[in-house]
Amino acid sequence: MNVSKSPLSAENLLYFYCLEALSLKLKEFSPIKRPMAVPETVARKRLQVTGVVQGVGFRPFVYRLARLHHLSGWVCNTSRCVELEIEGPPASLASFIDRLEHEAPALARIDAVVSRDAPPQGDAGFAIRESQQVPATEALIPADVATCDACLADISDPENRRYRYAFTNCTDCGPRFTLIRQVPYDRRQTTMARFEMCPRCRAEYENPEDRRFHAEPTACPVCGPRVWLEAGGRRLDEDAIPAAGRLLHDGKIVAVKGLGGFHLAADARRDDAVLALRARKGRVAKPFAVMVRDLAAAQRLCRLGDQDRSLLLSRERPIVLASKRRDCPLSPHVAPGHKFLGLMLPYTPLHFLLLEHAPAALVMTSGNLSEEPLVYDNDTALSKLAGLADAFLLHDRDIQVACDDSVVRPVSASAAIPLRRARGLVPGPIYLPLDTEPILGVGAEQKNTFCVAAHGVAILSQHIGDLDSAETFDYYQQAIAHFKGLCRQDPAIVAHDLHPLYLSTRYAQGLAGVRLVGVQHHHAHIAACLAENRRTGRAIGLALDGTGYGPDGSIWGGELLVADLAGYTRAGHFAQVRLPGGDAAVKDPGRMAAAYLYALFGDDFLTQARRLGLTFSPLAERILGRQLAEGLHSPLTSSAGRLFDAVAGALGICRTRTYEGQPAMELEMAAAEDAEGSYPASIQTAGDLLIPDTLAVFGGVLADYHAGVDPAAIAGRFHNSVVRLLADACKLLRDRTGLNTVVLSGGAFQNALLFTGLKHTLEAQGFEVLSHTLTPPNDGSIALGQVAVAAARLKREYMK
Repeated sequence: MNVSKSPLSAENLLYFYCLEALSLKLKEFSPIKRPMAVPETVARKRLQVTGVVQGVGFRPFVYRLARLHHLSGWVCNTSRCVELEIEGPPASLASFIDRLEHEAPALARIDAVVSRDAPPQGDAGFAIRESQQVPATEALIPADVATCDACLADISDPENRRYRYAFTNCTDCGPRFTLIRQVPYDRRQTTMARFEMCPRCRAEYENPEDRRFHAEPTACPVCGPRVWLEAGGRRLDEDAIPAAGRLLHDGKIVAVKGLGGFHLAADARRDDAVLALRARKGRVAKPFAVMVRDLAAAQRLCRLGDQDRSLLLSRERPIVLASKRRDCPLSPHVAPGHKFLGLMLPYTPLHFLLLEHAPAALVMTSGNLSEEPLVYDNDTALSKLAGLADAFLLHDRDIQVACDDSVVRPVSASAAIPLRRARGLVPGPIYLPLDTEPILGVGAEQKNTFCVAAHGVAILSQHIGDLDSAETFDYYQQAIAHFKGLCRQDPAIVAHDLHPLYLSTRYAQGLAGVRLVGVQHHHAHIAACLAENRRTGRAIGLALDGTGYGPDGSIWGGELLVADLAGYTRAGHFAQVRLPGGDAAVKDPGRMAAAYLYALFGDDFLTQARRLGLTFSPLAERILGRQLAEGLHSPLTSSAGRLFDAVAGALGICRTRTYEGQPAMELEMAAAEDAEGSYPASIQTAGDLLIPDTLAVFGGVLADYHAGVDPAAIAGRFHNSVVRLLADACKLLRDRTGLNTVVLSGGAFQNALLFTGLKHTLEAQGFEVLSHTLTPPNDGSIALGQVAVAAARLKREYMK
């Protein structure tokens, strides 16, 4: 059949184009031509995260991060760490782990993330699992945190259901350490366990998008703790906080239950209120701390630098020693004889609400009887503080462990010295420069803390106080037991001070089945500073304090050491004088002045004392003369603290000591900071020992005093002289040893004039200077030093 060829019509052309397109489309689906689909690779990882990762919003953070990366798995707290498993594409797992390490919540601190492969489970979704108990523990407990801005907004908003609620908190703020009974950190393990969450709080707690997602202390007015006022035998449940504010305006003293214990509150502007508090508490002159509403109120009382403001507003909210304004409107009895004022801002909703109704500045001093531990439960407060307080602002959220306010002292634009390490800082970890098996350091007698260390991490306790009362010693033992329980450690190695009469030493010696490691007091000071700076090597150590037991039977306290963590050599010390009557001289600056006068003038010391206006009864004169001449109950001492006492007593700056450290503190306050010059004194030698001639310095003080020089200028020159002598001694030790690092520790370095003067002088001479920034230079760090020394000695033994 012939087919004639003719031109294609438009319809035919469209038809052929459609056939061609269909043919190409069919080829795409051809089983021969189509490439095989490859299933996406899925992997699973099991992670263990150690550090401060419980009670800081870490599990909610992990949950959200996993959801963001479309990963399945779970996360849970254990008594050792946070554990989690994640499953998904390898690239997503890698991104998750990177962000986990670098974007953790602000309150968290990750020490390590241990990752290992796990078999894929094919599970769907991501869950927060119930917490688990495991045989050992490495979980670090978070410190209490000041109320965040978001929670403050809640309690200030009349439309918010937590309006004016005193126990508002979230994952970013609120109580932690003071309410934890044991780890892992879950509500049922805290003192909040008895408060069953209402449906609305439960919904927030279980909502991953809510900032109260797994906030263990969360509560509201419907289901949470309540506050009430007791006064004059009557209880007021409604408007208790405004009523407490009115009492404070009226000059009354109110015991306020806070985060870690009770404060005794009074109007800081009223002489009558402050003097009444001093009289009732038996606190003659020791400065009180003051709480004010906000930073603007603080600036009306003190001159604040950037460092002061930063510390006041920090989440730790410590008491900050700030320079008092000349026109400060507070009662002069708040901090008599001081240029500085201990200031803090509110750190709980209850404080914020109270200061809305109370005077603008409140004395807030520890709620305890003199020399007794901080009161922290309602019944004890109503009993023991009944003679001190006119009313009690109470609540029913139990405090598991007492924790006083931390105290810091700014010494430069970027540095501050911790004076008391407690609320907000404890139980923050201190990372040691060497690994450790479990060790307990029992601390010193005064300003006691203890320390539990294991696996290179040390946990220093909150400030316990002086152990010389039965109540404090009982609390000390309870606190150690609580810490051991939290850490799940029962150390078989216990480090203690060499002083045989310290109650902490006796406690250690009374423990069964442990190995005891005795550590000299001033070596512990230097070791503590080395340890917190993560150093182990030898350095020149200047340990200046009031009292420490010397192996030679004398009382040390002005020590030049060459030391590492494991051992030390005494390279020098301040000139020695008698300590007439032992502890009697510690408590009497006039006696110490007499001791220095005897060292300079012998039997003519009483005549010289009279020239200074120092007088003693005839009986006291006879006793002093015999003690100083024969050494009867009067050991030799090189104490820096006693030198400062003697100068304060001789100048008439402080002749009656009512609290520990008062003479030295008032001498610093009296000193002219711009004083020029120093007293002629040199470095003497006694065998291999260097002896800074502090007797010559005391002689220079006397000469200026008799010449009519202003005591402020004398006090300034005295500080300059001590700085120069110590710097000269360090240069001689550098020449002898080749060491160029100097460690500053001991309570004398709470003195900012001494500390900054010496630090700047040494640095100008090319020394590296190590000082305390994490722990106090006073005896509050002794337990850390004890642990570090014990760990270093054990390591040395193992290496032999």
